[in-house]
Amino acid sequence: MSVVSRLSVNVNAVAMLRNRRDLPWPSVTGLAAIAMEAGAKGITVHPRPDERHIRRSDVFDLAELIEDRFPHKELCLEGYPAPDFLKLVEEARPEQVLFVPDDPEQSTSDHGWNFARDTGALETAMAAAKEWAVTVSLFCDPDPNAAEHAARLGAERIEIYTGPYGACYDDPAGAAKELDKVVATAEAARACDLGVNAGHDLTVDNIPALLARAPFIREMSIGHGFTADALIHGFAESVNRFRKSMGEL
Repeated sequence: MSVVSRLSVNVNAVAMLRNRRDLPWPSVTGLAAIAMEAGAKGITVHPRPDERHIRRSDVFDLAELIEDRFPHKELCLEGYPAPDFLKLVEEARPEQVLFVPDDPEQSTSDHGWNFARDTGALETAMAAAKEWAVTVSLFCDPDPNAAEHAARLGAERIEIYTGPYGACYDDPAGAAKELDKVVATAEAARACDLGVNAGHDLTVDNIPALLARAPFIREMSIGHGFTADALIHGFAESVNRFRKSMGEL
């Protein structure tokens, strides 16, 4: 019996490399297909207003790819819930949307929502996404209180920002402290009946310790670490390597 993977491959870095030239390669959809054929759960992309990596056209190409060839896989769109992004969600109808509190100029997501300040904007965006039958996840700092806020807002899932944990790759004591925070947040979310995702700077080296303590995490969105690994091992083999680190193979 096959095991459903937790791995959602973020292909933003593929698009960034492609955008260096006015050429169609490397192919975002081609490499996404390789990842899903190798066993990834789905694909994550974070289209930004300036299209510096993923373009609007990529979103629709990926949605079509999944609908036509991989109907049991998932597309997750990540972004700040501005009107243009919400319009993209409405048109593309991904399986999941991850709302993040990013400024458009940020190079990457690096903090969770301030729920006390941003409740109104999130409630409006979440109501719209649910009308479109799109699962809503909210990006949270590793803080149990954040999970409780997300649950009160009516989110279906959270994604825990694991950047601080990943940043301690050469600091075992620091990694242990950051792991405690991630696990406490995951447990608080589970207690609130929220699905738990995790993402940022996860690697084949630091995933096992996380899943040993929080095996109920249902999805891991991995882009930078996956792409770095794939430059050495190839996209298909990196799917295998990450799935092995998750105990799926």
